[in-house]
Amino acid sequence: MKKLLASLALGLAVFAAATAASTQALAQTPAAAPASAAAPAEAAKPAEAASMAAPAAAVAATAAPAAATPAPPVPNKGDTAWMTMATAMVILMTIPGLALFYGGLVRSKNMLSVLMQVFVVSSMIYVLWVIYGYSLAFTGGSPFIGGFDKLFLKGITPDSIAATFSKGVVIPELTFVAFQATFAAITCALIVGAFAERIKFSAVLAFCAIWFTFSYLPVAHMVWYWDGPDAISDAASLDKVTAAAGWLWAKGALDFAGGTVVHINAGVAGLVGAYVIGKRLGYGKESLTPHSLTLTMVGASMLWFGWFGFNAGSNLEANGLTALAVVNTLVATAAATLSWIAGEALSKGKASMLGAASGAVAGLVAITPACGFVGPMGAIIIGLLAGFVCLWGVNGLKRMLGADDSLDVFGVHGVGGILGALLTGVFASPSLGGTGVYDYVANKVNPDFSITGQLWIQFQAVMTTVIWTAVVSFIAFKLIDLVIGLRVTEEEEREGLDISSHGETAYNR
Repeated sequence: MKKLLASLALGLAVFAAATAASTQALAQTPAAAPASAAAPAEAAKPAEAASMAAPAAAVAATAAPAAATPAPPVPNKGDTAWMTMATAMVILMTIPGLALFYGGLVRSKNMLSVLMQVFVVSSMIYVLWVIYGYSLAFTGGSPFIGGFDKLFLKGITPDSIAATFSKGVVIPELTFVAFQATFAAITCALIVGAFAERIKFSAVLAFCAIWFTFSYLPVAHMVWYWDGPDAISDAASLDKVTAAAGWLWAKGALDFAGGTVVHINAGVAGLVGAYVIGKRLGYGKESLTPHSLTLTMVGASMLWFGWFGFNAGSNLEANGLTALAVVNTLVATAAATLSWIAGEALSKGKASMLGAASGAVAGLVAITPACGFVGPMGAIIIGLLAGFVCLWGVNGLKRMLGADDSLDVFGVHGVGGILGALLTGVFASPSLGGTGVYDYVANKVNPDFSITGQLWIQFQAVMTTVIWTAVVSFIAFKLIDLVIGLRVTEEEEREGLDISSHGETAYNR
């Protein structure tokens, strides 16, 4: 029966791809320019520079250039080496970093199940990414989803190039494909912490396949897809790029490394799952404490290390902006660690190792969308606020919501992602030490930065992501519950998922 359920889960992955293909007819018509592209000049200025907002530039055209145009640029070996290393670092922060962080937080009878879920979900998403995910996220189609031009990585060779954020600077497209695959995988893996210790393994796989297709890919396309800086030379070409870009990119949303695409997206999905699946047996009545804070600390440390590849790698090349992202990731994380344990000491009288590890992750989450836009002092402020706000998110807010979010996916990633996305609109301002936004027509930083205007754009990006992923997640969970069921039996839950779902144990006693 369990093999049948696992087969059904993989079948649903194929079903998800086929369903996405059925909608492609809508994307075959030329993309209409979003409303913001026709807005007055003042409102459109953030969109002019939003090209610095994403960790993923659109892939540069690899077709033969016109006779009068110069040969395409060649990737720099240093940039390529850096991006290869950054990709490996993101894999490390997922497996084993996230797996150990989550594994230490559950009871020992469920340790192996969490490791298995993170490991296998990541593996599945890597495969789905190269089959159809990359094409749907990073090719043209509509403002909301890409097309199937690069299905199965069609047409991508070792000589294909992808744009960065500098004109004339490119990296191998295969490097970009691999880097973005790691983002998709860790986003799906983050969600499993919200309903740990009570969900069927087959249901996890089925949900992640469907959610990846209908939530992650559209949001990634809306926030990060554009034609690259080399496509912009004057106002007319900027208008053309904006019209073909993702919906939120065209609005001017700033998300350097995934505050909306990764953390808000995953956090809200996890919260919906916690509601739909229900609370763990004994929640609020029995002790459900972590079984190994030692492993949680090790996992958090690996996350911190790997996050430098996640954030700094999102610059797609090795330059001063990469260094800024490194410094910001360093100090924001440290500041959040300090503020979280300070909040614990003030409220509970003691600072905890769990609090320090959670604070570090909260800081990493909050600085993710801002790491390439804010100065180090802005990063410290974001980190300090993230520690306090996410501490409230996993305590006060969690009680208000009444959901059993097992490992506080929403309290840390959802709340921290929202905070970071909004504060990006504040501290990106040059007047507060930020980098501002870049104008590729004038080839310089846009001198006009409106904090109020950018905050409004950031708010729109946050709300779009929240609503989109909430609706997709709810439908996906309900569909899976009808087909194969979401939750293990009471007997299996009490025995522990290690034995009941996998026939193994994490520890031999």
